Amino acid sequence: MGLRQLAWRACYELLGARVRRPEWAFMNYGYAPVAPGTPLALDPADEPDRFCIQLYAHVLDGVDVAGADVLEVGSGRGGGASWISRSLRPASTTGLDFAASAVALSRRDRTGPGLRFVQGDAQALPFADASFDVVVNVESSHCYASMEAFVAEADRVLRPGGVFVWADLRGADDVPTTRAQLASSGLVPVGDRDITAEVLQALRLDDARKTALVREWIPRPFQSALRPFAGLEGTRNPEGFAAGTLRYLSGRLDKPA
Repeated sequence: MGLRQLAWRACYELLGARVRRPEWAFMNYGYAPVAPGTPLALDPADEPDRFCIQLYAHVLDGVDVAGADVLEVGSGRGGGASWISRSLRPASTTGLDFAASAVALSRRDRTGPGLRFVQGDAQALPFADASFDVVVNVESSHCYASMEAFVAEADRVLRPGGVFVWADLRGADDVPTTRAQLASSGLVPVGDRDITAEVLQALRLDDARKTALVREWIPRPFQSALRPFAGLEGTRNPEGFAAGTLRYLSGRLDKPA
């Protein structure tokens, strides 16, 4: 495991161990459509996390999840895997994360039909070949030492005809390399979008709520460090999105049948 991955693991282990609020279910930046449209229907209990859930709905748009075996790699605090299992009717949903504290928290706080959480490494998935129909990866891959190793593992655990969906931020200069990495294993790209505007819109619309939650939930010594992690106004990543030096991408790749 590389130094970068060890540093991210220590960060997520600390968050899982020190901030055990069950209400904190998501850690992604969110997605807010720039153009008006029909709002995503949500259960009232999910409404506070609308923007974060909308990012999952975006990456899975057009993917037939009903009756599928779904794996989320980088499941964090479990909110995304729980929403998938409760709302999209898969046969099973597995959330995998490398932080033991996040897995323990998810097992304690998240529910859904056919839902389970396991600890593991995205670059050495602890599953047999051809175990899943859909692999989901949301705002996690920037933590990995090797994107190529992760995509090869996603390809390995997918069944023929399976689908890999992905979303994450990258430096603007790294976009071509990232697209090449995604296609490096033989998965076939069928969708590729730059959703920077929608992610930045979500960050702006959700900033006041997230700022209040950081003050309420996070111990005071850690609040200043968590502001950039949460993408709050005035921190590096939202400013990078606005300036064009950072981009937020989403994509779908299919495994040949």
